[in-house]
Amino acid sequence: MPPGDGSGDHDGHHDGGDDSGKARDAGGDAKAPNKPRSFWKELPLLIGIALVLALLIKSFLVQAFSIPSDSMQNTLQQGDRVLVDKLTPWFGSEPERGEVVVFHDPDKWLAGEPTPNPNAIQTALSWIGLMPSSEEKDLIKRVIGVGGDTVECKGTGPLRVNGKALNEPYVYPGNTPCTMDDGGGQFKVKVPEGKIWVMGDHRQNSLDSRYHQQDEHKGFVPVGNAVGRAIVVAWPPTRWSTLPVPDTFDQGLTAAAPSALGLAGAVPLVLWRRRRLTVGNTRVSGSRTAG
Repeated sequence: MPPGDGSGDHDGHHDGGDDSGKARDAGGDAKAPNKPRSFWKELPLLIGIALVLALLIKSFLVQAFSIPSDSMQNTLQQGDRVLVDKLTPWFGSEPERGEVVVFHDPDKWLAGEPTPNPNAIQTALSWIGLMPSSEEKDLIKRVIGVGGDTVECKGTGPLRVNGKALNEPYVYPGNTPCTMDDGGGQFKVKVPEGKIWVMGDHRQNSLDSRYHQQDEHKGFVPVGNAVGRAIVVAWPPTRWSTLPVPDTFDQGLTAAAPSALGLAGAVPLVLWRRRRLTVGNTRVSGSRTAG
């Protein structure tokens, strides 16, 4: 057989086999593209994920609360929605002076207050944390004193913490820092450890720690009752703002520890006694002079 004919037959056979192989690849191994799932089939899954995330956020991160009264004017207005940081208390953080905090009713402060009757939509939104729950008995006030502090009101003020007067620009215009009444407006208290003393910014319209001194907790709020710190006014949009700690609480209000005060008083006494003994004992005096 001539080389050219054999070569041509070989090439032709090779080409045919190659084409057959390609056909098998195209017909047997190729996969049809996946058809995207319908939006309506994906929707329940998306809703489920959103609900789980909302519940986790409500439980551990932030939660919305509604302002029910005028006791925190003008910092907060009735009907405002605030976002409360619930994360930091999980890491052992406790309320600090100047913070606006939400806390569970410690001693029936809300007794007699009407309970709202939400509709089905409001109930669902409150369950996932997008609205406050009507069943939760919570209050919102400003922390004035923490464990170990002495808080005092005389006359119309100023309010004093550990003897230092507070400049309180957040107090409602026209109000005095302290109130002249017999119900609790005049006071001097020492905050026990593990408790906080809270007051509203609308001093003449706030039934706060001052007016619950006859209760079981004597007006103090257990730290464990704190839900978290209000950090943002989120609604309405025209009221959007943050809630920082005022500068008046940066002036070093911490009460000096009794042991530190005792040490400070003892040092001059010890030095005076040593000097007296040295002057009165010539042998000791001579020894010190000789070095």
